[in-house]
Amino acid sequence: MVVGDVTTGTEVLVVGAGPGGYVAAIRAAQNGLDTTLVDRDAYGGTCLNYGCIPSKALISATDVAHDARNAEEMGVYADPLIRADEMQEWKAGVVDQLTSGVEKLCKANGVNLIEGEATFVDDSTARIAHGGEGQGSESIEFEHAIVATGSRPIQIPGFEYADDPVWSSRDALDVEEPPEKLLVVGAGYIGMELSTVFAKMGVDVTVVEMLDGILPGYEDDVSRVVKKRADDLGIDFNFGEAASEWVEDGDGIVVTTEDEDGEESTYDADKVLVAVGRQPVSESLDPEAAGVEVDEHGFIATDDQARTNVDNIYAVGDVAGEPMLAHKASKEGIVAAEVIAGEPAALDQQAIPAAVFTDPEIATVGMTEAEAEEAGFEPKIGQFPFRASGRALSTGESEGFVRIVAEQEADFVLGAQIVGPEASELIAELTLAIEMGATLEDVASTVHTHPTLAEAVMEAAENANDEAIHTLNR
Repeated sequence: MVVGDVTTGTEVLVVGAGPGGYVAAIRAAQNGLDTTLVDRDAYGGTCLNYGCIPSKALISATDVAHDARNAEEMGVYADPLIRADEMQEWKAGVVDQLTSGVEKLCKANGVNLIEGEATFVDDSTARIAHGGEGQGSESIEFEHAIVATGSRPIQIPGFEYADDPVWSSRDALDVEEPPEKLLVVGAGYIGMELSTVFAKMGVDVTVVEMLDGILPGYEDDVSRVVKKRADDLGIDFNFGEAASEWVEDGDGIVVTTEDEDGEESTYDADKVLVAVGRQPVSESLDPEAAGVEVDEHGFIATDDQARTNVDNIYAVGDVAGEPMLAHKASKEGIVAAEVIAGEPAALDQQAIPAAVFTDPEIATVGMTEAEAEEAGFEPKIGQFPFRASGRALSTGESEGFVRIVAEQEADFVLGAQIVGPEASELIAELTLAIEMGATLEDVASTVHTHPTLAEAVMEAAENANDEAIHTLNR
């Protein structure tokens, strides 16, 4: 095949088959638009293949082993054996089921699927280079395009992911033989989730972080609960240090760090996991060729309809900026597809929840108390500790709390922070409360099933109005 000798057309070209791209493609096709989805790697993107799903599968598996090993106070005695290779097989099965499901859903909705790497030629044409030598390329003329190219792990100088002992988060999720000693660079959500996984496998985990605490961006009393559990797991933390180099040393490596005064420390390890954040993937698409503006970090700015500065080109998901969350990407994809179809869709960023799958979990939505004050509200706060929850005590997981932030006069729910068991599930009720404009009274007067963790949400709402039954009112 001669390069570029085939030109086809489509109403909507979607580049990237992650949770933003494939969802956008399906919704565009559901709206009767001729839609083509191009991906160079794997259906489902980072989320299904190298991020959310595989990491949560490993978190669940290691939780089972850890919980069984520590259930003696319930009268349960066990010494579970972890076979990491078999755990990987199970995880791969979960991933395969989901990614094949994405492909089937796209085809069933009439989406045209193309494997290859897309590059803009101009604002109505893209060149698709098919993978493999001699596979050639083709051109696609489009009326609208949705950029959903996602993000990748950030590298730091001296720590190339191509080097064997240096892991990205993607590498860490495919490990069949855990190391004896693991050094983790970064105590953000990815570093903390994976540190917990490996600690529960029995790995000796050390974390170095250039800031003075874990999980920047979360309130101190929230991150403190997670830090305490990590300490109990034996994870060693060293703050105020940045990794500067590594060298081989016998069968292992030695990683050197520096503090802000230039003082060095060294750590022995078998592997080093770099988890310092993610950056957008946009350069390979050459968005400038289509006139799409990209900032110095590679992000594409969009409006509340996911539209870029070029009218017929949209951007969704990680490449469109923070927060880098799969569910935010999917919602943006739906909005972009519906706007293209002529529907009156728009994004509402005030009720996008976020969850960290540490032990225990963290989940937040809307405003914190400080953010509410900064926005000009006079907030009132309701809080309920899980140690006062019958259901939490009966599961052996009673650390943490539910906190609700509301507006003083009108009683509207403005935000919530949960740290504790099933926080990622419980946040949905308060996300809906914000989305629906519900008040504390609405949440408190809703009958909640007993005994459940969700009662803690109701009790926190009651606490804000000095009506809590199972804890002292603030």
